[in-house]
Amino acid sequence: MSKAELALDADNKMIGLRVKTYANFGAYMSLFSSSVPTYLYATLLSGQYNIPAIYTEVVGVYTNTTPVDAYRGAGRPEACYLLERLVETAARQLKVDPAELRRKNFITQFPHQTPVIMAYDTGDFNASLDAALKAIDYAGFPARKAKAKSEGKLRGLGFSCYIEACGIAPSKAVGSLGAGVGLWESAEVRVNPVGTIEILTGSHSHGQGHETTFAQLVADRLGIPISQISIVHGDTDKVQFGMGTYGSRSAAVGMSAIFKAMEKVEAKAKKIAAHQLEASENDIVIENGEFKVTGTDKSIALPMVALAAYTAHNLPDGMEPGLKESAFYDPTNFTFPAGSYICELEVDPGTGKTSFVNFVAVDDFGRLINPMIVEGQVHGGLVQGIGQALLEHAIYNDDGQLVTASFMDYAMPRAEDVPSFKVSHTETLCPGNPLGVKGCGEAGAIGASAAVINAITDAIGNNKLEMPATPDRVWHAIHGNA
Repeated sequence: MSKAELALDADNKMIGLRVKTYANFGAYMSLFSSSVPTYLYATLLSGQYNIPAIYTEVVGVYTNTTPVDAYRGAGRPEACYLLERLVETAARQLKVDPAELRRKNFITQFPHQTPVIMAYDTGDFNASLDAALKAIDYAGFPARKAKAKSEGKLRGLGFSCYIEACGIAPSKAVGSLGAGVGLWESAEVRVNPVGTIEILTGSHSHGQGHETTFAQLVADRLGIPISQISIVHGDTDKVQFGMGTYGSRSAAVGMSAIFKAMEKVEAKAKKIAAHQLEASENDIVIENGEFKVTGTDKSIALPMVALAAYTAHNLPDGMEPGLKESAFYDPTNFTFPAGSYICELEVDPGTGKTSFVNFVAVDDFGRLINPMIVEGQVHGGLVQGIGQALLEHAIYNDDGQLVTASFMDYAMPRAEDVPSFKVSHTETLCPGNPLGVKGCGEAGAIGASAAVINAITDAIGNNKLEMPATPDRVWHAIHGNA
């Protein structure tokens, strides 16, 4: 539970934010639960906005409910929901356009040090909002709303301009908070004597498509078929060390470790190729799986370079045999994905049922390695956020007994509950890692809930509505019994 106050000046510029939060830790503390309402929630209360002064207070409480731990977003959805509901409320009370109130207060100069620890490295929040407004046809909304009213439906539009911090870093900073592990990631790249490549990563895939994306990174750098590359993860007999997958860190941290190891492999392979081709290593370039001498027709294929590395009959003086390298990568800062979501929906005043008309998601994830996989992750996150907004609710009785303990009682979203999404991307490259990438796995879950609730409350003309916005709750809000 949170109480929040936002102060704006006569020009509708945000000048201060005050938030007090009571965080329910459940019946006992888990290993990470105290970090969720503090390090991952309170530190993102600035959102996309240039708020010069922020005061936040978090009070942890124990109750007879299930212990809390991190789950897809972990603190970031709560921060976004609080702030975006607050900004939408301010726009309504001030009777100003909610898009323009946000635009007026966007951070535009980077890097930007917020009052709540986080230092944003880069972004272009206006670009994402502009793209979302165009995709939703914002100018045409009043006519659509009037048409819906003539048909007995209430139509609303809701915004959510989110930011998240992911790829938690660096080890030194988080260690000062008492974390018992590092926040680096490791990788080893093994080029076998026949030219096939094994990538051993400390990250782990549980559905994110690492086997494709990680292999694609290496394949693109060397110009070889992706079928020549295998990804090894989760095998403690083989993998050197690893911190795993959480907090949308696999691309920014895990792939950066692979990148660093690849740089070492390429440097050694170029020395071997230059020696074989009697050329300067500075003149060697890698194209289509071959090491070529610039300005000549001289080249040698990757498998021949790998074979030379292991036969060791003709290596440069002093070079060790073999062609495999490892690297550890410890980032210097979080990455900061951001975006603008706009939800358009209709509410049936007779039943309180919500029906989606359109849902636009414009995200800035930096450089996209595999856009199709990114889009799939965004879809999954949006569904989760919509499920939280409309359906999902853990209910306890007066004795502290969980009464929604099975999926017969706890409603999760199904295909008929969610719309088709319009997903697109803007791009500002992250300066904090060698790939320019940011995380994407949690974004949809962070931004979706606020957009949905803002849209429903806009439609029904009642700002007092709690999640989940079930038909019963919406009906009572429409008829003045919220």
